[in-house]
Amino acid sequence: MIFPVPILLFGLCNTAIARSLHRSVVQTSNGDIIGHSSDKYLNVVEYLGIPYAAPPVGELRFEPPQTYKGGPKYVASHYVSLPSLCFSMLRFWLPMNIDHDCPYVVGSTIDYPNKTPQFDKIMSTFTSSNNNSHSEDCLTLNIWSKQTYNDTLKPVLVHFHGGRWTSGTTNTPFYHGANFASAEDIVVVTATYRMNIFGFPGIPGKLSNLGLLDQRKAVEWVRDNIQAFGGDPSRIVMSGQSCGSAAADYWAYSYRDDPVVAGLISHSGTTDSFPANSPELSAQHWEELTSLMGCESGDVLGCMKRQNATALLTASSKIKPPVTSSAARTQPAFQPTVDNMTVFSDYGLLSKTGRFAHLVSCRIHKIPGVKLTVCHQPYLAGHNHNEAGFYKISAWAKGSTLPESEWQAFNKETFTCPTDDAVMARIRAGVPAWRFRYFADWNNTRLYPTSGAYHGVELNMIFGNSEAVTDIPESAYQVQLQKKMQRAWAAFVADPHHGLEKLGWPHFSLNGVFSLNGSNVKIQSNSN
Repeated sequence: MIFPVPILLFGLCNTAIARSLHRSVVQTSNGDIIGHSSDKYLNVVEYLGIPYAAPPVGELRFEPPQTYKGGPKYVASHYVSLPSLCFSMLRFWLPMNIDHDCPYVVGSTIDYPNKTPQFDKIMSTFTSSNNNSHSEDCLTLNIWSKQTYNDTLKPVLVHFHGGRWTSGTTNTPFYHGANFASAEDIVVVTATYRMNIFGFPGIPGKLSNLGLLDQRKAVEWVRDNIQAFGGDPSRIVMSGQSCGSAAADYWAYSYRDDPVVAGLISHSGTTDSFPANSPELSAQHWEELTSLMGCESGDVLGCMKRQNATALLTASSKIKPPVTSSAARTQPAFQPTVDNMTVFSDYGLLSKTGRFAHLVSCRIHKIPGVKLTVCHQPYLAGHNHNEAGFYKISAWAKGSTLPESEWQAFNKETFTCPTDDAVMARIRAGVPAWRFRYFADWNNTRLYPTSGAYHGVELNMIFGNSEAVTDIPESAYQVQLQKKMQRAWAAFVADPHHGLEKLGWPHFSLNGVFSLNGSNVKIQSNSN
């Protein structure tokens, strides 16, 4: 239950913080958290920058996430843009939690040929080149929930951003959850996690995939606290895009006996989209970095924990990345490592034997003389028609111009075929699964004349923020498709087993795939 609490503030700030006059206080394991009404969607309360783990700084750098000890009552207002005087007054009244992006190397502006007027704004918001502050004290999450006046709990979507394991943030219009929470009766959660050298250091003899462990910690925090925000802890669905999408697929294998979540959604990425590092390769990268930092002997880990974060990032960018199958399929040096706990070496074998997560809520199948209980974790996965439309930009910026045939091969090798394989593995194991392919190419989200349905563009349909991203209004057809997609995703979150069936979505098969193309939603033959 969410309880509105009026707050008396000084008259000087009345205009700037009018929406803050009606606030909401919830009790969590962190202590009391004060949210506020969203700027545009006044029926939605947002809580921003909530710590879900102890700051991974000092001795906690390169360590698994630790439990946050809690603190005083604070205002969760990370996205609030107020005059500095108003901030000072609010800080005087209550501590204010202003979080940061996890450290990453910020990209530069790209002067791509024939780019559209909105190109720079889209790229800066999607690739995290938006002048946010950075800090290792960054393990926070954000919650958007409609104000509730009864005890009915809502299903919960927890989404993890992409960024090729090297960059990314929740503090961008792409991932602002107020529109989705307002349009559908769900609670929307986004969370940050450690990336690059801080999230995937590959230290020999230690846990390697800290960023994935951060995600687990965030989901556990949601499970333990979301009821205070009107969410149902038994109906949590994990979603991700790009590397966040691969993380959702990893999850099904990593937490088979205690998945916490009731379903998984993958947007453009699976366990096989980008190969993980071997332990040997990650150890080599770590040793090269320690040498660059002057920490190659003695207390190596202690020395690395004392290094300046920016210096670590700069040095880590000099480590040669893994060799890949093509120039289009580049990967970073510091990324997930096979540890056979969070990341496995042979997903083909695991999928063939149906080693997916088991759920607490199961379905009972009655066979004559036998009552069989089967536990499944439903899966919704898909990709965009021209994922390469985005990847071509970074390749061009590095001086690489590849033939179209190689980009088409990249689309299939990295997204189309791995998505098919992941969904079909579920189908063979009796797990409910659906697959989508997004084709839409809108004027206001186009990057250049032939960018098409590029990597990440479908997020505008789910979070409903294309106008905020581009400053260009959506078309009527665009709004129509957005509503259809939000309805479908919310239906899956509410009921991963049957929600999409109720909307007419068939289970995926080798003969068909749901396509999302402009104003049309249809089944077409799966020829790829």
